[in-house]
Amino acid sequence: MGHVITVAQQKGGAGKTTLAINLAVAFTRAGKSVALVDIDPQGSAGRWFMTRLEAMGEDGGEPDIEFSTASAWGASYEVKKLAARHDIVIIDTPPKADGDLRPAMRTADLVLIPVATSHVDLWAVEVVLYMAEREKKPTMMVLTRARPGTRLAAEIAEKIAEMDATVAEATMANRVVYADTMGHGKAALEAPKGPAHAEMTALRAEIQEVLDRL
Repeated sequence: MGHVITVAQQKGGAGKTTLAINLAVAFTRAGKSVALVDIDPQGSAGRWFMTRLEAMGEDGGEPDIEFSTASAWGASYEVKKLAARHDIVIIDTPPKADGDLRPAMRTADLVLIPVATSHVDLWAVEVVLYMAEREKKPTMMVLTRARPGTRLAAEIAEKIAEMDATVAEATMANRVVYADTMGHGKAALEAPKGPAHAEMTALRAEIQEVLDRL
């Protein structure tokens, strides 16, 4: 049975889908069989996948990631089927933390919480952490759109240190390549080699270490 990663954040715009698709590609490139499940009604992950599929079709290629959609309450059933035949299943969830998120959280082995460098994002994290704790699920915060060396980044780091939460050492900086590649059905690791390659490789490896310990 494969590992299930649920990407959750109450606040929109924190980089949920960007994190989910970049991890899906990162794990695929590391030799893992990966499925991506979109239960967000906005369907951003689905639009990314269809763009990817069209590009691969033009090149005569086959999908390297299995994609599925499900309602919030149908997530558990769909994910269980996918986890039976894939090493990694990643769930992209709606930007809210209520009853709709619980099924995706219950089926998870690890809950990833993307946090853009803002105080508002941190306030939103507390609800997700509370829900994960109630479901007895391990969590990891991932800093997205990070701006190292700024005063705001220092303030956010200080606030995070006060929270009882695990934070990934690897971060995703505020780079154009993440948005640019996503619009073409790709991920940062599929762009010409740059700093984002190191970020995603390190983050994937760090998450794999956590999964291996579960």
